This record gives sequence, C-alpha cells and structure tokens, in this order.
Amino acid sequence: MTILITGAAGIVGTGLRRELAPDRLKLRLLDRQPISSLSDNEESVVGDIADRAALRRAMQGVRAVVHLAGCTTDADMEAQIDGNVRGAFNVFDAAREAGVERVVFASSHHVVGYYPRTRRIGTGVLLRPDSRYGLTKAFGEQAGAMYADKHGLRVLCVRIGYADDKPADRRRLSIWVSWRDLAQLVRIGLSHPQLRYAVVYGVSNNTRGFFDNEAAFRLGYRPMDDAEVHAAEVLSTVPAEDPALVGTHAMGGWAANNGYVGAVERIHEW
Repeated sequence: MTILITGAAGIVGTGLRRELAPDRLKLRLLDRQPISSLSDNEESVVGDIADRAALRRAMQGVRAVVHLAGCTTDADMEAQIDGNVRGAFNVFDAAREAGVERVVFASSHHVVGYYPRTRRIGTGVLLRPDSRYGLTKAFGEQAGAMYADKHGLRVLCVRIGYADDKPADRRRLSIWVSWRDLAQLVRIGLSHPQLRYAVVYGVSNNTRGFFDNEAAFRLGYRPMDDAEVHAAEVLSTVPAEDPALVGTHAMGGWAANNGYVGAVERIHEW
C-alpha cells in the first residue's frame, strides 16, 4: 500500500515517518524541498500543494493521503488561503480524481481555541477558531466532510494539539500528543473499515486534558502516554502565564492573543 504524506519534511511529518517505519508501508513524501536520508520504503517527491498537476502526479497509485502541508503559523490571510484553503481543496480534489480511498487531514485544536480552559469539550461543539490559522483549518475539516459525502472518500480529521517529544509549557500539558499516539490515530485513519468521516482530537491521555476524545475512542484509539510525566519539569522551568492575556484563559493560548480586543471575560459569554 502506497501512502502519500504531504508536508513530509516538517516536524510532524518527520515524527510520523519514524513511528510508521515498522509498518513497512511504501511512503511517498511530498514537500517543497527534497528529503534526504530516505529509508528503502520511502521516496521523495518535490512539489507544492498549490500545483494541481504536481499533486495529480504524486497521487498516482496511492491508496491514502496523510495531508500535513499548509500554512502552519498565524500568517496573513492570503498565506492562509493559499496554504489551508486552496491547498486543502487541491489535495482533496486530486485524491478524488486519482481514486484515492482515504485522507487523514491534519487539523488543529485552534479550530476550537477560544473555548475557555475551564470547559471540557468533545468534537460535537460549535467551532470557535482563535486565529486566521484556526479559521482556515476549519475549512479543511468541512472540505473533508463534503468529499466524504459527495465523492465517497473516507476521511479522518485529527485536531492536533501539540506534537513533540514532550510538552513545552503549562497549556501544552493539556494538549500534548506523543509521536506513538499520533501515529496510532493515523493508522486508524488509514485502515478503520467503518470510517466514513470523523473528527478526533490528536492528544494523548493527558491528566489535565481539555478534550473529551470519545469520538477517537469509538474508533479504537487507546492512547499510551500522558503529559503528566513531564509536569514537574515543565512547571518548575517554564514561567507562569500572564493572567491579563486572553490566551492564558483560552485553550488556544498564543493564537487567541493575536489581535484580541476587549475584556478577557468575553470568552465565557458562550
């Protein structure tokens, strides 16, 4: 089975390649820069998700796509539209054209980033994007839903919290996902026989978690890690957050701060 990973040279792509290596899947790695140090089951393809012809070529013979590429910062709206709106649409549409069966879409917790940290939310809540980035990631989730309904793709949207070796600060103790737990979710998206369309949170089994991940558990997700093992180190070395900033109270943190005007209490009004 050949799997196309877009944005494969990034942090998440690199971590997933390492975790998926034992599966011996054939991985086609698409990025705007060539990828060196390939395993014998990997091939590097240079291309951009803005280039529909390049995407069509990359999709040939592919059974599933793990779509990671796009704008990953809170850049200006044009960059967000190019990377996360046109880019996501291009990927889903190229998958349809090529007869690809499945797409695992890397969404973000920033689609619900203005929910207060005092809440615990599942995937059924209304979206509250905290940034231009979160807003355009929400588009990708909806594009996936349309392609699942209209064209029969099997789509898993993973709202990634914070994927890295360990959480970086107090907020990320609640949203961290280990590489092996994230890889487990990707495997579900690649193989679950009953999957048509689902949204799950890409988080580990964190003691301080913000998210009810029942939607993932129903698909068989059994996270193995908990950020709490890193809590003592994080809390003793990372400065406390500023209570005057809305991001200290919102699940999205830094992204909620950008451009925010008015009282912090407003995020508790709905």
